[in-house]
Amino acid sequence: MADTTSLQRHWWQDALIYQVYVRSFADSTGNGVGDLNGIRSRLDHLASLGIDALWLNPCYPSPQRDHGYDVADYFGIHDEYGTLDDFDALLAEAEQHDIKVLMDLVPSHCSNEHEWFQAALTAAPGSTERARFYFRDGKGDGSEPPNNWRAGFGGSAWTRVNDRADDGQWYLGTFTPHQPDFDHTHPDVKQHFVDIFEFWFDRGVAGFRVDAVAPTGKHPDLPDQPPVGDDIGVLDITWVNPYTVFRPEGHDVWRDFRSTVEKYQHQHPGRDLVMVAEAYAVRRPELIKEFTQPDQFHQMFSFDLMLSPWEKGSIEVALRDPFEILHTTHVAPAWTLNNHDIQRIVTRLGKADAHLPESWTNNNLVLSNAAIDLELGARRARAMTALIFALPGSLYLYQGEELGLPEVLDIPSHRREDPIFHLTEGAELGRDGCRVPLPWNTDESTSFGFSKPAADASVADPWLPQPDGWGAYALTTAEDDETSMVELYRSVSDARAQFAVTQPLQAEILDLGDELVGVRRGDLIVVVNATTQPVAVDLEHPELAIAQPVFSSEPGEMHTPGVIPANATVWFSS
Repeated sequence: MADTTSLQRHWWQDALIYQVYVRSFADSTGNGVGDLNGIRSRLDHLASLGIDALWLNPCYPSPQRDHGYDVADYFGIHDEYGTLDDFDALLAEAEQHDIKVLMDLVPSHCSNEHEWFQAALTAAPGSTERARFYFRDGKGDGSEPPNNWRAGFGGSAWTRVNDRADDGQWYLGTFTPHQPDFDHTHPDVKQHFVDIFEFWFDRGVAGFRVDAVAPTGKHPDLPDQPPVGDDIGVLDITWVNPYTVFRPEGHDVWRDFRSTVEKYQHQHPGRDLVMVAEAYAVRRPELIKEFTQPDQFHQMFSFDLMLSPWEKGSIEVALRDPFEILHTTHVAPAWTLNNHDIQRIVTRLGKADAHLPESWTNNNLVLSNAAIDLELGARRARAMTALIFALPGSLYLYQGEELGLPEVLDIPSHRREDPIFHLTEGAELGRDGCRVPLPWNTDESTSFGFSKPAADASVADPWLPQPDGWGAYALTTAEDDETSMVELYRSVSDARAQFAVTQPLQAEILDLGDELVGVRRGDLIVVVNATTQPVAVDLEHPELAIAQPVFSSEPGEMHTPGVIPANATVWFSS
């Protein structure tokens, strides 16, 4: 195992980072939409979790057709969320809690309301305005798209500009028609993103989570996508297109970005900035190595564990590649179990088939239609949480997971907002169920504490409906229960600070028999029982002979020394 103890340790290599989906976190105005001042009002809660940084989902001005991932202006704040002054106040108050702030950068595309794209629509074919995007002539008489590419959220990736005979051009939108793709080979686009980085770094932002890394950069000839098999789902066709995902042209973009970051750090000594890549490269360690070369991203999300079934072999596979990358390249993984794009872990792991190896999927929005046992899912989620908090690397939490929130599956069709739902005509439920506004208390008149009523005014309905009984998961309810999920998160965060981050940025999988997953990290040994029965660990095992249990995902069940409760995780330290 390579020794990384002598290498410089950056704050972001083993940071605990909390993802805030701004619309759904806390509403300070009573209008039913979360905002920046709402985040400020809940910083004490985040500090209680030991958070090192916040990652804000896009809060730039946007028509909100994809809730911020359609950016109309990269240099401002969406009016529903506040102002730049509110943003600055959030940074300042977060700093008082020793919490940094990361932004979400969307480089692959912008909104069709971006001023550049509006100018392109009225400009002539071949103009500079159109050259910043992918405008191409249609086939034949111009009535057919330039190629057969599909959009990530359904339908064609091409949209006709207009029906004029003298303008048969189409534009490319890899996700939706209202999200046109940038052409990053154009010098205006290159400079645009330099300006974006510098603008937010000047305000004090500590880094960026970079969205949609996979489809940034295209084959210059934009050829037709080769035929795909019947086993490829309609929403997966885009992500197997060799001409639009994981392209070498994309790596040129990341090199430019990293150069901008390095230049800024050189000019501002003391700043330790970070870029984290978001791309679903499950079971593809070679891709992670490519994206995290020294001239590209500092880190890349490791989604394998998030997408893993609750089964020993699958969990070990999900750990093995990130460990190998860490040991050979010294690039620390960015782990997560939840985010704004997939079903919440309590629901995923509560499904009757969640323990089957074949349930591993690269699209975990809907793992299956199997029956759901939320009590079982919560227990497994606790165990997986205890495992991931011990691992080397940074850890990203998604708002509400510390409350044990399940996926909301029964949102009425007329209240759903996700373009995936609408572009597939309801065939895919989409991601609204993990974005439902948080419950902070049991007061239904304030949307369970999500909204703060304005003076002499009632609270508007939240932008997504909260289910009946949502208050059962409220923070105020959980804080009165020592066995609650939020108390687990606070205690495992404390344990991480005491026993885990003090260890080297190393880890290895241990052979503890056919039923247990074992991980050793320095003096810390983590044992996971992914079965339905208690399992005795061999306390004579050389790795455990002098170790003592120091943490359990189910502390009330640690009655027999060396016995790991069913669906539980125990830490040992020597």
